[in-house]
Amino acid sequence: MLKALILGAQIMIQQLTPNLPVDSIEPSAEFFAKIGFEVTVRVPEGGAMGFAILVNGNQQVMYQTYDSLKEDDASLATAGSPVLLYVTVNDLDAVAEKLKGYDKVMAERTTFYGAREITYREPGGHLVTFAQFPEQ
Repeated sequence: MLKALILGAQIMIQQLTPNLPVDSIEPSAEFFAKIGFEVTVRVPEGGAMGFAILVNGNQQVMYQTYDSLKEDDASLATAGSPVLLYVTVNDLDAVAEKLKGYDKVMAERTTFYGAREITYREPGGHLVTFAQFPEQ
C-alpha cells in the first residue's frame, strides 16, 4: 500500500490508474484483451471510442484519444513521451504466446533481481513490460 505524508496528515492511495493518451483506442483495447482485460466503460467519439476503461480483476487502465483530451483542455492534447507500464504476471510464457505478432521491443531477459521480463510496444505507442517473479 502506498503512503504519503502531507503536512502531517497520512494519505492512503486507494488506487492508481494510468490514463494513456492515444490516437485510436480500439487497437490498444485489442492488445490488452489478449491478456484478459475487458472494456467496461466506453465513451463514444464519432464512430469510435473517445475514452475507455479496461479492467482485469482489480487492475485497470484508461485510454483517451488526443481529440477527446482537446475537448477537456487543449493543453492536455499534446503528444508527449510514451508511458512505460510494468505489469507483474503469473505466467510470462502465456503472455508471450497471446501477444505473438505485436511489436516486441525488449526480448525476454532475466534481471539481476530475478524477474523474467519482456517488453512490448502496444498499438498506442506505450511500452508495456511484463514480468514474472520466481515463486517464493
